[in-house]
Amino acid sequence: MMKIRFSLLLLSSMLLLFGGVGCRKEQAPAESAPTEGTQQEAPAADPLAGWQPRFDPAGAEFTYILSNVDHPAIEGIAVGYHIRDKVWERSNGRLYVDFRPMAQLGGERDVLNKLKLGAVHGMLCSSVAAVNVTDRLGIVNLPFVIDSFDKLEKFRRTPELFKPFSEAALDQGIMVVDFTGYGPYGWVTKTPVRSLADARRVNFRVAQAPVNVDIYRAWGLKFTVLPWPDVPQALQTGVIDGLDHTPIVCSITRKFDYAKYFTRLDYAQGLYIHLMNKRWLDRLPADLQTILLTTIEEESARARSLTREQQEREIAAAKQQGIEFFELAPADRQQLMDRTAPVYQQWGDKIGREYLEKVRAALAD
Repeated sequence: MMKIRFSLLLLSSMLLLFGGVGCRKEQAPAESAPTEGTQQEAPAADPLAGWQPRFDPAGAEFTYILSNVDHPAIEGIAVGYHIRDKVWERSNGRLYVDFRPMAQLGGERDVLNKLKLGAVHGMLCSSVAAVNVTDRLGIVNLPFVIDSFDKLEKFRRTPELFKPFSEAALDQGIMVVDFTGYGPYGWVTKTPVRSLADARRVNFRVAQAPVNVDIYRAWGLKFTVLPWPDVPQALQTGVIDGLDHTPIVCSITRKFDYAKYFTRLDYAQGLYIHLMNKRWLDRLPADLQTILLTTIEEESARARSLTREQQEREIAAAKQQGIEFFELAPADRQQLMDRTAPVYQQWGDKIGREYLEKVRAALAD
């Protein structure tokens, strides 16, 4: 009798431990609100439930696996779903764009390795991470080069500027198809920053990218390099008291919960660069290649336009919540521009000096 009871107890324990393995639905990432690092008081429903396709992709002949780490509340990320739906319609269900946002396939460095191997076919890669693919992609991060929506559009629409950028990683089997954005960079801080003197008292978080580190060194500002998921806790605990980012991201990811001031610098545009494994593309039938590339171009241009509108909406929403916005005096801004000269020198050697100067000249105010 004891043996039977023991067997039943063991069986019950195994069922509790292993029950459902192999039949569970895929779980949402731990960050279940707008983007990684966002916190909620209670577990939420699947944050991507409203983005499920209204068609059955099971019958597709080809699948394009597209990754991103952020949330489609950002217009530059929602583009993945718009591309999915339009490609499905235009290809009559032959090509399915399997878009996986919110780091479902891993962090950016991990996905970049998968992209090179072909395990992932495409990636909406943040511009700060894209420089890890090849130095030339770092040109979009340099201060005061592509620092406005208009300059960004001119850069994209001018073949002699965009073509060298799009072909920069071909030696690694990766092509740059297009890009969307998440707005212009500035400073969100826990204390008001109205001047460079104020900024020198702030410890800014910067992204894990060499160009950003070089910029802050040249500017003579204190900074700490932190992974994005560590930012909320670092802001709350005082490890950092400022953040180098954009109003769109700071608003949607609720960084304004911890830092109530934003200084508009508009020194660079945050981008999601659409990288694609070229070997995968070359194996796709020619008509589907055309459908995919044309749709990506159209929807990326539309997303960039929507990002302009989202920028104004998120700033207005932040102001209604009591967030104060400042701009540096022209003399302080000029000082930052002057201090950037060593960065142009250093990164000119990496990006290609002739190319960098061509871009700067073409986009000069």
